[in-house]
Amino acid sequence: MIVVTGATGQLGRLVIEHLLKKVPASSIVAAVRNVEKAQDIAALGVQVRFADYNQPESWDAALSGAEKILLISSSEIGLRVKQHQTVIDAAKRANVRLLAYTSLLRADTSSLGLAAEHKATEAAIQNVGLPFVILRNGWYTENYAAGIPAALALGAVYGAAGQGKISAAARADYAEAASVVLTTDHHTGKVYELAGDTAFTLDEFAAELSRQTGKAIPYVNLPQVEYKQALLNAGLPEPIAELLSDSDTGVSNGQLFDDGKQLSQLIGRPTTALEVVIKAGL
Repeated sequence: MIVVTGATGQLGRLVIEHLLKKVPASSIVAAVRNVEKAQDIAALGVQVRFADYNQPESWDAALSGAEKILLISSSEIGLRVKQHQTVIDAAKRANVRLLAYTSLLRADTSSLGLAAEHKATEAAIQNVGLPFVILRNGWYTENYAAGIPAALALGAVYGAAGQGKISAAARADYAEAASVVLTTDHHTGKVYELAGDTAFTLDEFAAELSRQTGKAIPYVNLPQVEYKQALLNAGLPEPIAELLSDSDTGVSNGQLFDDGKQLSQLIGRPTTALEVVIKAGL
């Protein structure tokens, strides 16, 4: 039995989609906070079980019969370590054969603000004594494609990444890698640095967006403080504005660049190209 946490999230749904190509639906469990939101998953034959990161008592039943678990990192920044520990403890009680975790690219050395909770979770997983595999996911190209409507409205792509290169890949690429790790052998104890095959700068992102739209959309680089304020002015919550502006500054320092191509090696194909994700975003 393979249990996927956060299964109604964007990544979780894609992981289940890929798992269904490899194993019977009856051997997959979708652990979710809102069962009603998972009815489409249940309709595929996947078992849906209630499990809430903030309700430790819900996890023993959710992990009943589990052999492998994919712990998809919580979206609640600041609460992640405690929430993840809840799942790790339950996984220990269930004595699972593999605990996989979606971390952050080079979490152990990254200067990104996001890295601290991932690093702490990795340590907790390694200390619990279960067979594990760490999937250190780089940036999703969709993180930038999501800003296409704003770029079109403002006539520019704004950021604080300078000429830093971003080794991003499509969310589906990372989901497929997780499905491979969960359904094949020889991954125990490994830490995968997962990133896109071809890196791009935000200048190049803007150039490709310009090419596909036929409009001149430049990249405008801002200091981190000004970029964060622009995000706040656009209506983003303070924690998200801080996350995005900090991450962009990290890009300028090479924190999201990686040329090891471990992701494409895992999935057995090139990662999804930038132009494909932009086209989908349009």
